[in-house]
Formats: sequence, structure tokens, C-alpha cells
Amino acid sequence: MPSKIFDHIIIGAGVIGLAVARTLRHLRPDASILILDKEPDVGAHSSGRNSGVLHAGFYYTADSLKARFTVQGSRSIREFCRVKNIPVNRCGKLVVAMDEAEVQLLNELEHRGQRNGSNVRLIDAAEAREYEPGVATYKKALYSPDTASVDPLDILVALKDDLMNAGVEFVFEARFIHHQGETVITNQGEFKGGKIINCAGLYADQVARDYGFGKAYTMIPFKGLYLKYAKNKTDVTMNVYPVPNLKNPFLGVHFTKTVDGTIKIGPTAIPAFWRENYALTHRFNAGELLEILGEEARLFMGNNFGFRDLALEEMRKYDRAYFINLAQKLVPGIDPGGFGEFTRPGIRAQLLDKHRRTLVQDFVVEGDRTSIHILNAVSPAFTCAFPFADFVCREYVLKGE
Repeated sequence: MPSKIFDHIIIGAGVIGLAVARTLRHLRPDASILILDKEPDVGAHSSGRNSGVLHAGFYYTADSLKARFTVQGSRSIREFCRVKNIPVNRCGKLVVAMDEAEVQLLNELEHRGQRNGSNVRLIDAAEAREYEPGVATYKKALYSPDTASVDPLDILVALKDDLMNAGVEFVFEARFIHHQGETVITNQGEFKGGKIINCAGLYADQVARDYGFGKAYTMIPFKGLYLKYAKNKTDVTMNVYPVPNLKNPFLGVHFTKTVDGTIKIGPTAIPAFWRENYALTHRFNAGELLEILGEEARLFMGNNFGFRDLALEEMRKYDRAYFINLAQKLVPGIDPGGFGEFTRPGIRAQLLDKHRRTLVQDFVVEGDRTSIHILNAVSPAFTCAFPFADFVCREYVLKGE
């Protein structure tokens, strides 16, 4: 039997789990907090493999949690970086259009951004080229001066250090198996907690189902690949994005400036066949393969939310020349021979609504007085982490206390 009872046990040491612990420590200084993670250290998956872009909050409808937290979250992370002397690349961002229809979508994005409190404005093509000389856009572009880049691991390590110094306990290489009452059973032993907070990312749906939640959802993983531009760091000076398809949560192949000025293009959104399908046989899981492949086959046959079209298009991006050509539409003068290797892949933990057969575009939280489950912490969850964690703690974890 567990020898110690914790007030709060957090499952998952990604950015959301760490941010929730940070908020709990602030709101309940005397509470005992334990963070469990199946990996050897923080940020082994989505959080640590994140692009590092701090988003500006203009993609999201005003009634969404994403809209509520992105602008505030970006400010909070930048302030955290200032206090911790963590580098931030305040490079800004352009969203460019290819035709008249996309110009109309830029108007919609500007409207969303203004409603959400984001500092964005439409500019003409000539002004866009003043910010990014090589950019190509049709008539207009959307300019976001507040979009920035960080190294996610810098932030995760700083959060971990702060939490450990504040008395938060960690147990790594502790894989969740199941629960019995208030006890979490792992391969490292049993841990008892007054309230369990599920921040398990790619496995959040499985943990939630063990507690009787998340029954309407399942996880569909998508693999994100970026290609590094090795020629120099100067051919592109800021983030350059296409106008996205607002019917799905992916933003298309774009140019990202990392915190050290490196240029990369991506990401892909290739359907993966198991949750940690980073490489051909990496952590192969036959059970997940059967479950996820079955869901993807049904989506493919029905072309729900355009999944078949998306999957076929994304598979084409394994063709390096095709992948680069998509980026060249945004910056035609980029040297196609200047690209080097693919960076470390990431997996997007994207929730599927099993009844509606659609991808869930906003954060999802379910729970009761004993367990809370964060089921869809997708992009821009890294940007939103601090205010979103405050929301989860006040509205779910501590409500009624």
C-alpha cells in the first residue's frame, strides 16, 4: 500500500502538467504535489518536440478556450523567459494569400484576432515585402508583430527546477497502469492522491477511460516533420505562413524561425499508426496499431472532415521536392538545394469525436471531485499553458474547496 497520501497527483510532465503544478503551488502553498511521468525526464513528447512558436491568437473563434488564453499565454511565457533569462526570438509573422478567396480569409483572421485582443493588422503586398523581402502574397498579408519563438526545453527545464525547489515531487519512468479508488498504480509502485489530474498527452484518452471519462473520444496521432534550411539563417527573417483551412486544426507548410535564427519548413500532419510512431518501428504497439488504423480506415472511407484528402496530401510530403515546393510558394527565392536534414519528429495528440466523426478543435476538460482529465491539449497549448493551467485549477481542481 502507498505510504504517503498526496493532495494532488499529476500524470504527465509535459508543459501542461508542469504548468498545473506551478499554479497549484501558487494557489495552495502547503499542498503536497506529485508528478508522475513514464519517461526519464520532462517534455519527452509533444511539449519537448514543439516548434517553439509563441502564437498570437488570431486563428481561433472568440467562443473558444484557445482564443481566451493564447494572447495572455504568450505574454506570460515571454515574462517567464525574461525573469529566467531564457532567450526569445521576437521575429514576428506574416500570413500570406495566394488568391482573392484567401484575401477574404485574411479579413476573417484579422477580425478574429482583434476580437481576441491580438495585435494583428492587414497590410498590402508592398509593406509585406518590407518586412520579408522574398515573400510572395496576393494583394494583402496579415502581419503579427508579437509572434515569437523560444526553445521549449529551456522553459520545461526551468519549470521543473522551480517546482523541485518548491517541494513538488517527481517520479520518472512511472508508467500508468490503472487506478483503484484514490490509488494510481504504476510500474514503479502505487501512489495515493486526493485528486488526480490527467495531463498525459498522447495517452490522456486512455487514462481518462480508466476513470470513466473521455468515452466520446479517441486519440488520432499525426506526425509532424520539419525540414531544416542549412544554407544560412538569413534568407528568411520571420515566420511566414499560408492561409490555413479553417475546417481543420492544421496550419499548412510554413517557414519557422527558431530561437537561434535557424530556418525550417513544415510541419507535416501525416496520420500516424500508433501513438509514438516517430520512426518505422519506434515503440511499436500492435494494440494501438489495430485501434488507430481501424479509426483511420473508417475516416478514410467516409472522407469525414476531408480526412482522405488530407491523408493523401500529407503522404505526398514525404517527397522532399514536393515538400520544398510548397514552401517556395510563400518565398519563391528560397534555394531548394539549401535544405539539410529533417529535424526530430513530433506527434500531435489530436482528439477525435467518435460520434460526430470530426477532429476536436478546442481544449477539452472532463472530471469530477476525484479526477480531472485534460483531453485535447493541442496547439497552441504550449503558448496557452500558464493561463490554461490557472483555468483548470480554479474551475476544476479547486472548485468547491
